[in-house]
Amino acid sequence: MKVIIVGGVAGGATAAARLRRLDEQAQIIVFERSGYISYANCGLPYYIGGAITDPEALTLQTPESFFSRFRVEMRVRHEVTALHPERKTVSVKNLETGEEFEEGYDKLILSPGAKPTQPRLPGVGLEKLFTLRTVEDTFRMKEFIRENRPRSAVLAGGGFIGLELAENLRELGVDVTIVQRPKQLMNPFDPDMAAFLHSELRRHGVKLALGQTVEGFQERDGGVDVLLKDERPLHADMVALAIGVTPDTALARDAGLELGIKGSIVVNDRMETSVPDIYAVGDAVQVRHAVTGMDALISLAGPANKQGRIVADNLCGGDSRYQGSQGSSVLKVFDMTAASTGVNEANAKKAGLAVDKVILSPMSHAGYYPGGKVMTMKVVFEKGTFRLLGAQIVGYEGVDKRIDVLATAIHAGMRVTQLKDLDLAYAPPYSSAKDPVNMAGFMADNLEKGVLKQWFLEDLPTLPRDGSATLLDVRTVGEFAQGQIEGFRNIPVDELRERMGELEPGKPVYVMCQSGLRSYIASRILAGSGFEAYNFAGGFRYYDAVTHDRGLIERATACGMDQ
Repeated sequence: MKVIIVGGVAGGATAAARLRRLDEQAQIIVFERSGYISYANCGLPYYIGGAITDPEALTLQTPESFFSRFRVEMRVRHEVTALHPERKTVSVKNLETGEEFEEGYDKLILSPGAKPTQPRLPGVGLEKLFTLRTVEDTFRMKEFIRENRPRSAVLAGGGFIGLELAENLRELGVDVTIVQRPKQLMNPFDPDMAAFLHSELRRHGVKLALGQTVEGFQERDGGVDVLLKDERPLHADMVALAIGVTPDTALARDAGLELGIKGSIVVNDRMETSVPDIYAVGDAVQVRHAVTGMDALISLAGPANKQGRIVADNLCGGDSRYQGSQGSSVLKVFDMTAASTGVNEANAKKAGLAVDKVILSPMSHAGYYPGGKVMTMKVVFEKGTFRLLGAQIVGYEGVDKRIDVLATAIHAGMRVTQLKDLDLAYAPPYSSAKDPVNMAGFMADNLEKGVLKQWFLEDLPTLPRDGSATLLDVRTVGEFAQGQIEGFRNIPVDELRERMGELEPGKPVYVMCQSGLRSYIASRILAGSGFEAYNFAGGFRYYDAVTHDRGLIERATACGMDQ
C-alpha cells in the first residue's frame, strides 16, 4: 500500500506515525510545503514572548528524525498543486528547485490545515502586518521585534492566538491593543464569562477596542494605522492579524470533493471524503458537534490528532469512527486560566435547545488551606432532561482539572444532576470534600427537586419594583455598604430569622449575596417560613464583574477606545 499525505503537523504526522505502527510494509510519503513537518503550533506565541527560548523546541520532529524512527519519507518544501483522483496521482512542486512531477498513490490523506483569515482590506500585505500560523511566521515576527524593538502593537482579533500573543507582547513591554468587531473576546465563552477575561487583560495593561470594525491598514510615520469604521485610526509600530482561520481547501475544491462550511472538506465518521480512497483530517474538515449534532468547524490540535489516528486505523483494515468534537479548550491569560467544553448558553439557544444554567464561585481547594483562589463556573444543561451541554470556567487554580471532568461527563452523556455522585479526589491542597464539580451537581439536583429557584442577571431589568415583591441582599452590612443594586434592602442572612417580621407576607422575595451561597441559605429560610424565594445565580461578585465590563464596552464604543 502506498499512502500519500498532504500536510504534516497534527493530523498528517499523527496519521503517518500510526500507519507505520500498524503496517511496516506500507510506503508512506508526506508532502509539506513549509520547512517543518511537525511543530508545536500552540507554542508559537510563547516563543515570541520568550517563555520558550529554544527555536528547536518548537519542532517536535524533523524529517530526519521521523525517517529514522518510522521510515516515512518527509518531503518538506514540497507543495502539492493538484489532485487527480481519476488517475490517483498528485502534482507536486519542489519549492527549492522548481521541479514539478506527479506522484501516484493507493490512498490519499489530506491534512492541509487552515490558513489565517485574510480580509480583503486595503493595506493587507504591508511589511509590518503579521500573521502567526507557521514556524516561518513566528521567526519573521521574532526577528522584527528583535531588530526594531516595537513599542506598540495592535492585534486584530481576540481568539486564542490574539490573547496569547497579547500576553507575550506585554511580557516584552509592548503596548498592546486588541481590536475586533464583536463586543467580547473568545467566542467559546458567553459574554458574562468573557467579562472576567476582559478584566484580567485590562489589569495587565492590554487595551480593548471592542465592537470596532477594521476597514484597512495604512503606513504612516514609520508604523501602521489601523483604520476603523466611524472611529479615529489606531496607530502602532506593528500589527498582527488574528481574526481566525479559514480551511485551506483549494486542492479539494479543484478536485471536485464535496465541501461544507466555509469551504471545509465534508467527511464521514471514518474521515472519508466524497471521493473514494481520499481521506481528510484536521482544521480543513467539517465535523459533527458532539453536543448539538450540527455541522461545525473546530480548529484544535486534539481533534486533528484523533482524526489522524482514525484514518490510519481504517487504511489498515480497522473500523475506527470519529464521534464528533466538543471543542474542549483551555487558555492561559496572564495569571488567569479560562477553559470551556461543549456549547455555551448562546450557541445552545442558537441550536434550538431549551437551556438552563447554574453559576457558582467555588474555591480552588479547601478554604482552610492557604492559597485557595476563587473560580467562576457556568454549567449549561437542557431544561427538562437535565442533559449536560457545556461548561465554562475562569479562575487561577484548578480550572483545567474541573473542565476535563466536565468534558468527560458530557462525552459520557451524563445528566448535570449526576455530577453530585462523582467520586473525585480530595486533599486540602487540591480540592474540597465537595468538589466544585460536585457543587454544580448539587445545585442542579436542588433545581430538579424544587428546592432551589433562581433568577438571573438578564432578569434584573424586569424585577418587580412596584412593591409587589421584596428585593433582598443578605450580605453583611459592610459588604452592602461597599456596593449594592438599587432597590435592594439589606438584612444579613444571620439576622434573617429574627427580622422575618420586616418582610411582607405573600410577596415573592428575590435574594442575592456575594457568591450565591448565603442567598441560597436565606432562600431556604424564607421558604421554610412560607415565602416564595428566588436565589440570584452568581451573586454580587458576578454581577459587579459583568455589569462593570458592559459599562467599559459601551464607553469604548462611544469613544473608540477603552483605556
